[in-house]
Amino acid sequence: MNNQKPPQTPDSNVKSLDQSDLSLAVRSFLSNLDVNGESRLPQRAYLAVRHAIRHLHLPPGKTVLEREMAEILGMSRTPVRESLVRLETEGWVRLIPRRGFIVAPLVADDLQQIYEVVEALDGVAGRLATGRATHEELNQLEHLIEEQEKALELNDLLAWTDLDDQFHNYIVDLAENPRLRGIVDSQSDQLYRARLYTIGLRPKPTRSVIEHKAILAVMRAGEPEAVRTMLQSHRYRARNEILEALRSMPPLSEEKR
Repeated sequence: MNNQKPPQTPDSNVKSLDQSDLSLAVRSFLSNLDVNGESRLPQRAYLAVRHAIRHLHLPPGKTVLEREMAEILGMSRTPVRESLVRLETEGWVRLIPRRGFIVAPLVADDLQQIYEVVEALDGVAGRLATGRATHEELNQLEHLIEEQEKALELNDLLAWTDLDDQFHNYIVDLAENPRLRGIVDSQSDQLYRARLYTIGLRPKPTRSVIEHKAILAVMRAGEPEAVRTMLQSHRYRARNEILEALRSMPPLSEEKR
């Protein structure tokens, strides 16, 4: 992994990319869609813009002209406009008539509501996964924890955030419940964005790694109710750290064009 210095403020996470970097990130993502055979332009635009928002290439409060985004995506404005309407209904952006859009800010009260749902679902996923995961699958969880430790040793908090997301998502996969997977997916990107945005304002996540190890140990011991309780407690603690960081920030002013 890259030896990156930990970000100290949200701005250091979200303002390091200029428009050429944004274009590069978006085009790299679109190339992956090419490999996967996704050719519908509105869907490509939707996925690319959502990806850019999730990874803070488009930070909270950022104002973007529709014409600029169409140029970055290499499309006409019609499929881009369709994608933005969809993103607005899902709460990712706010459209500005005849101009473009503003990336939705991260609001602590909204995130608290999302976390209240995800905490419960994470617990359910852990309980189900405990009875269904194979020895090899539990070993994969252990591997993710080991990679998290390496990332922390390198102070690579961005890599750690991605590995943390993989850890929790893999437990949901191991639950083998498509309806549960769908509900978690509908909220997980917003939580990822919040974790990435606040990572430099929170304590170094060594405690999370310790808790991940404990959760895995109880999964190996075959105690589903204990896993459920531990995962909910783990999410609750992380949620409080994130909300405290968000509420300590000055109000975000929308970027003017």
